[in-house]
Amino acid sequence: MKRLRVIISVLLLSLVAGGLARVPRPVLAAPQVINPQNSQGPIVSNVSLVSLFVTVRNKQKQIIGDLVQDDFKVYEDGVEQKIAFFSKESDLPITMAILLDTSGSESEMLPAIQDAAEQFLRRVMRKDDLAMVANFDLDIDLVADFTDDQDVLDRAISRVQINAPSTPSVVQGPFPASSNGGTDFYDAIYLACHDKLSDEAGRKAVIAITDANDTGSKVSVQDAIESAQRTDTVVHVLLVYDPMYGPPGYDIARRITDETGGRTIPVRGTKNIQDAFDQISEELRSQYTIGYYPTNAKRDGSYRKIKVEIQQKDMDALTRKGYYAPQD
Repeated sequence: MKRLRVIISVLLLSLVAGGLARVPRPVLAAPQVINPQNSQGPIVSNVSLVSLFVTVRNKQKQIIGDLVQDDFKVYEDGVEQKIAFFSKESDLPITMAILLDTSGSESEMLPAIQDAAEQFLRRVMRKDDLAMVANFDLDIDLVADFTDDQDVLDRAISRVQINAPSTPSVVQGPFPASSNGGTDFYDAIYLACHDKLSDEAGRKAVIAITDANDTGSKVSVQDAIESAQRTDTVVHVLLVYDPMYGPPGYDIARRITDETGGRTIPVRGTKNIQDAFDQISEELRSQYTIGYYPTNAKRDGSYRKIKVEIQQKDMDALTRKGYYAPQD
């Protein structure tokens, strides 16, 4: 198993220097990262159709699965768009990245997290679905690449362990950088979306099990959010935390999930972890797909805000809040 360590330190040096040139990548078997500000522009599709995966809930938080196209309105930058494609999706393949927090603050929670994660994948995965598993603490480990083999995924989940040194460390790599000795939560999302999910098609999701307290990442929370937005990835956070380590990063988790169309589900203690996984499982299998051709045809790489409204006023639509336009 190869460490991803500070491939991201390359990002940090480039971002600090304000450089726009592509950063040479070291040769590694695990995922590699390029600067999000590189000269090749944002990672976007050249296809003009904008696709949205939408979950609808009522005020009682129940999922609504019997709506029709006329129940939806889509707006881009405040301008209503004509829906060109609509369907109810329950069997469209999903590509998932499971991210497990193995920092010291999860030491009492990890066994329950592992058990629930294994059950979640067995329950949610169907034919043609793929999943990968990574854990993050002082750095990020890819413990299972994309596979549909449940036994491989189970073994990967079962062998992750807590990594919490008693003293701050210095992360070694081609570009050494000081580590805060903390949790690389944002880096994990960035790597999963930008480096692993960017080449995948269809529905894509990151399920992060963490207290969302980041103390060591080289990229910012905004970089993590943009990596998900540019790759059309929904991020869900199971906010699993032990009160003895202090409050979780609820606001940060909500910011990430709100901007990408996912959900933050607080889980205090080990009793409700399985319930939280069940909610995510239901959501992944109860979505509508909406497609439209934007009235703004400019290929300028700009960020476009999206809003989906339901005609019935007692219902809310959950989807990503925007996308990056193609750029020539």
